[in-house]
This record gives sequence, C-alpha cells and structure tokens, in this order.
Amino acid sequence: MLTHLRIKNFKAWKDTGPIRLAPLTVIFGANSAGKSSLGHLLLALQQTVWTTDRKRALHLGDATTSIDLGTFTDCLHGHDRKAQLEFELCWDLPKPLEVINPLKRIPYGRDKILKVLQYKGGQMLLAVEFVTDKAAQPKVQAMKYELRNGQDVALDVVLRRNKYGKFSLTSPLQHYEFKMADGRKWPLEEPDKFYRLSDISTARFKNAGFLADFALATESMLNSVSYLGPLRSPPQRVYQWSGGTPWSVGPMGENTIAAILAAQNDGRQLNRGTKHAKKTFAEFIATWLRDLGVIQNFAVQPVAKGRKEYEVLVKTHAKAPEVKITDVGFGVSQVLPALVQAFYGPPNSTVWMEQPEIHLHPQVQAELADVFISATQARENGKERHVQLIVESHSEHFLNRLQRRVAEGVVKTKDVAVYFCRRPTGGTTELEPLQINEFGDIENWPENFFGDEMADIAGRTLAAMQRKRELSKQGDAL
Repeated sequence: MLTHLRIKNFKAWKDTGPIRLAPLTVIFGANSAGKSSLGHLLLALQQTVWTTDRKRALHLGDATTSIDLGTFTDCLHGHDRKAQLEFELCWDLPKPLEVINPLKRIPYGRDKILKVLQYKGGQMLLAVEFVTDKAAQPKVQAMKYELRNGQDVALDVVLRRNKYGKFSLTSPLQHYEFKMADGRKWPLEEPDKFYRLSDISTARFKNAGFLADFALATESMLNSVSYLGPLRSPPQRVYQWSGGTPWSVGPMGENTIAAILAAQNDGRQLNRGTKHAKKTFAEFIATWLRDLGVIQNFAVQPVAKGRKEYEVLVKTHAKAPEVKITDVGFGVSQVLPALVQAFYGPPNSTVWMEQPEIHLHPQVQAELADVFISATQARENGKERHVQLIVESHSEHFLNRLQRRVAEGVVKTKDVAVYFCRRPTGGTTELEPLQINEFGDIENWPENFFGDEMADIAGRTLAAMQRKRELSKQGDAL
C-alpha cells in the first residue's frame, strides 16, 4: 500500500508537499486544479516499468498506453526546462525485506562470533530527480532508496550525477559502505529507467547486488496500481470472453465483464468482513448493486452453450422483466467498472479512480462511499485483502456519507485521508489536507468547497422578493 507521495514541478504542481495516503484517500477540487496529475505521474512511472527500453528514463505515453502526457517540457511546471521534476514515493512492503552486506561482519554474542551485517525493513522509499537533456528528454539526475523500519531508516542508498555528468553510489547516512570491484575503476552507467542500477554498474561493486531487490520491489509496487478513468465504455449487447484473466477492468472499464467471468472461473470468494458470509465474486457484485439501489438482480451468462459470447442481464425491480444491460439506465454500466475494480484487484494493490460517481443519482453517490470503505476492509478466501483506493471526486454526497461512517466508527480516521485542490490567483496549485475528527466533522472546511451555497440561497431569495414586488406593482396598475 502506498503511504506517502510528494511531487515537485509536475504540471500544475510546484510542490504538493507531503501527501499522506490512507487505505481510502479522497481528493476533491475544482476542474483543472491538478487532481488528475497526481495519478498521471504514477501511471507514467508504471508505463516506464512496462516499456522494454531500459534506457528510457520516463515513458510519458503514446497511442498504446493508458495516458499520453505529451513531451517532457509539457509536463514541467510552467514549461520551465531548467526545473527539476521530482517525486518521492513510500509504500509498505507485502513482507519485510532483508539486506545482507557480505563484506561486513560484526561481533555477536558473548563469544564475539563474527556475524554478517544485516538490514531489515517493512517500508520502502524511492525519490527521483529528473532533468532535461540536450534533446529535451528526461534523464535521471539522482535516485534515492530508503529501506525503513517504521520511522527509522534501516538503509539508505543514493545514486547521483555530479556536475561532470558522472554518477556516484553512496550511503549518505553511512549505513552501508560500497566496495568497488578489483581492477580498473570504470565510471558508472546511466541507470536503467528511473529506478534500477544497471547490471554493468552493479558489477563494478562487490556488494551492490541487493539493489536488484530494491528494483524488484519498485516494479511489484507499480505493477499493483490500476487505473479507472472518468470516461467509461458504453454497455454492449454481447461481450467476448475466451477464458483469459485480465489484469484490471481497464482504464475505460472495457474489461469489466471479462474480469467478472475470470474471477468466477478462478473460484474467488469474498465477504465484507469477519461476520459476513462468503459469496462468489459475481454474487458479491450483484449484492452490492442491489444494496446501491441500482438494480434488483444481475447475471452474466453465455448466449449459448459452448460459445464465447456473453450477455449481461438485469432486473430493475422484483416484478420487472429480465433485460440486457443496454436496455436500462446508463448509470448501471458506468458504476459497474468502479464496483468490480474495487474488489477485483489482487491483495495489497492500489486502485486509482477518477469520478466513480459519474452518471449516478445523489443517493447512489452516497452509497458508493460505503462500497469503497468495504473494499478496504473486505476479505477474500478468509484473508484480509489490504486494498487501497485513491478516489478523485466532485460529490458532496459521497463526502457526507464518509463523514457519517467516521462518526459511527465504521471506518477509523487513520484509515481515511481527504484533500482539497485549489488553484489561487498565482496559478500554482495547492493541496490542503482536511482534518476529519472522530465525530466526522471537518475542522478546516475550505471556502467554497462545493461552491458558494449561501450565495445561491441569498440570491434566489432576493430575486424572489424583487419578482414579487414587480408582480404586485403590475396588479396595482390593473
């Protein structure tokens, strides 16, 4: 699970400041305030992991990727090529990582037996600085890893380029001493992508092999991030599924039905908590759709036996006929990808969603908060899933329900983080964390958070009074 994010000089952000990421993180803000840019940087990092070009420091996208951020200059704050794009990302590891320094032995025990020095931590931090090269492309200026044990740094490693363009590998906090291999001291190469010391550079040292484990931990973390955008595919009368298991529902929800079928085929069973009964994946999703009040019943079935074409049939209420999903309200097909992805991702994964409430009635928008709280607490096959949701939203109904559940103790304040993006007149976006207390109250409610409601009420009242006076005068004239 991601626990911390900080971005500098990216798009609208001069500096986000440190962002605490909770199991359920919700980001509000005006249009074009920079909310989406936070997730887009993560997706760019993920695209870079997936590219086969090891020397590509940052893959900003093309026609084949989920997002296309344009050129590196387009991504720099103020399009300033002299600025450094920086990010800092911290996450919990699925299990603690151990590092051994094979060249360092320390006395141990009463008999002073020499023991290999070990480092252990359950959290990882990666911080990277990018600069613009002569071809206006991004290149890595510095890369830092920290293996953390709670608040303590167990091991730190920094790869940095000096003013002559050469790299050095150090441990600034002096946790680790790197030893060069015997022979000629060849210079270090450019890192692979933005997170990995190249194999040739690793071979220059006698004790730098563990950095491959750090790179693998980074790849595992970024591979666990899925994205659902605000624009979703329209419903279809027939869906194709040949038995594969999609990685996610897709950025437009195009793989939603395939994901349901794959989860059913794999025998996945979920429940909302320890006191709730287990259900198959399709039953679990159907129950949530019913609880949301969207439909009464939901089923995915083959058009004919032995065929790979499937249809989605729904009933809007108990006495309604069963019809295809294309023949009911558009909102059903739009909320279904959000609902499926919240529970489909593997344990310890992160789901980033934009406007999951789109096309939904206000009551359903409120109920969606319950869905996402449940997604962070759900269990699968008897084990906690530890899934994280980061949601961009414009819905006050969603927030009101979230505040209510905090007050009721359904979700703890430490498991929720809420932010408000604002763009002052200066043009640099600011991110304000909202302080929600144990009673569900927001202690630092931003001005015009959901527009100026009182101004609308006052304006409507004054207009009504003026209108009544005009009608009264017309009556007197008659």
